[in-house]
Amino acid sequence: MLPPPRTYAVWLAVIRIYTGVFWLSHGVPKLLNPKFVGASGMMAGMLREATGQGHGLYNDFLIHVVLPNAGLFSHLVAWGETLTGVSLLLGLFTRVGGVVGVFLPLNYFMMKGSYGDITAIGSLDIAAAALSFIHVVLPTGLVAGLDAMLPRSRVSRPVAGERGYKG
Repeated sequence: MLPPPRTYAVWLAVIRIYTGVFWLSHGVPKLLNPKFVGASGMMAGMLREATGQGHGLYNDFLIHVVLPNAGLFSHLVAWGETLTGVSLLLGLFTRVGGVVGVFLPLNYFMMKGSYGDITAIGSLDIAAAALSFIHVVLPTGLVAGLDAMLPRSRVSRPVAGERGYKG
């Protein structure tokens, strides 16, 4: 016998909270570390190293767009990871947080240029993207999250066990 749908919803909330903490643990240290940002910061160094080994359209994008604007992109990365973590931890706009949580690690994955290697499927970047994708396709913010308080969320996607649920 399967558990009731509410049990699944609670476990999805646990996964959402974990994913939020994951993103916060990556984003907040970048925000607090002044050596991460800027044209000569850690991110710019990672980009220079990655672009020296890479090739193709994405590598060209990194060289001609991202690297000259490394200061801006380093702030975008730090804030993107942190706000994704906040979104998922609070369960507020979880689908948006999930989309950003998929976008960021796929860019990191492409930057490293390892997409041609089958063993790269087990990388942290792919795992982070897969974990974040759960929040794009499932309404994980409706239990123990602020998405449940948004008017459209409750009307369009009632949680299992609540009035109006037709699961």
